[in-house]
Amino acid sequence: MNMASSARRRSESRRGYADSVKPDTSAGGNLEAALPDSLKSWGWDDRWAALFAPLAAEGRSPARVIAQHRGAWLLAGKHGEWSASLTGRLRHSAGEGELPAVGDWVGCVRPNGGGPERIDAVLPRRSAFLRRAAGSRVGAQTVAANVDTLFITSSLNADLNLRRLERYVALARESGAAPVLLLTKDDLVEDGAAVVERLANELRIPVVALSSHTGAGVEALAPWLVDGQTIALVGSSGVGKSTLLNHLAGRELMATQEIREGDGRGRHTTAHRELFRLPGGALMLDTPGVREIGLWDADQGVADTFDEIVELADRCRFRDCHHNNEPGCAVQAAILAGELDEARLGSYRRLELELAEQPSEAQKLEAKRQFFKSIQVAAHARARSKNTGWQDR
Repeated sequence: MNMASSARRRSESRRGYADSVKPDTSAGGNLEAALPDSLKSWGWDDRWAALFAPLAAEGRSPARVIAQHRGAWLLAGKHGEWSASLTGRLRHSAGEGELPAVGDWVGCVRPNGGGPERIDAVLPRRSAFLRRAAGSRVGAQTVAANVDTLFITSSLNADLNLRRLERYVALARESGAAPVLLLTKDDLVEDGAAVVERLANELRIPVVALSSHTGAGVEALAPWLVDGQTIALVGSSGVGKSTLLNHLAGRELMATQEIREGDGRGRHTTAHRELFRLPGGALMLDTPGVREIGLWDADQGVADTFDEIVELADRCRFRDCHHNNEPGCAVQAAILAGELDEARLGSYRRLELELAEQPSEAQKLEAKRQFFKSIQVAAHARARSKNTGWQDR
């Protein structure tokens, strides 16, 4: 799906937006007053305005990244919505995982040769949901930025996997956003309430069971669907993220497909990340589903997710206890007493091992060099093919 068709599909939910983005020239240069509606409706607030003030003084204008498609970013700002590329300065200066992601607030400049504004700076993020990049490339991928709440979605009928949920919770806690577990397709099972209670106790986060088809349980999401708040939907493919988004929006924003009869799983439909405004003013980001998500620098997130094991380990007789057969092991004592699930300890060990095997700083630096070299080559190739004559700032 290209950016033009995405913008057309969203136009109905944004009616009146184009008229509200014209700056108020009487505001005397006050950014917050000059853009009261166009950016506030995308989550702009006094804190963002204060953080952006130095960039505004340098002539940059603010915008939020609301979609990303193959090296191009769809922005919302004072000019409405437009497709933007990066300036050469930003391409060369951005660090690992620091290229613009959906949800980012960015500073834009007008190219010397004219044309649409381009992204020249990224504001520091309040939160960032990172995963290890897929494939052989060593590095981090930013799934979503500046998210207040992460809705971790899992299907009650076929996709429920506690070990995978623990991984998502660890990444959510590391991101700086608040994790909430949504158990979708509640209409297809009979014991949803029991599963909610069990998972709430094990994961120690809010858990909501719902059905986007019948609407049951959706009202329980109201505490998080607050005007100006940004929520990201993450989870495996086909668990009903797009269906939930459509239900909350009151119209079809993302295409959906019925579940397969063979295994009860939904088919993957979302192919890109995109931020939408809901009728009540909340912002929701739909993401492509993945069955496996690699950890990246998530030590604190893992520790917070398994805090009861960390606390028990502090009571062990030996500081280097491996929690196997060592004398005075508080972790093994808790397992024998039925106070700790041995499978949960196994999950904690697997995540800790995954973090321990992450690449060294030298490997990360080399991966960064190779990554940005490929970006530079691709950018020059596109410039030559288009022969537009623009020059980077």
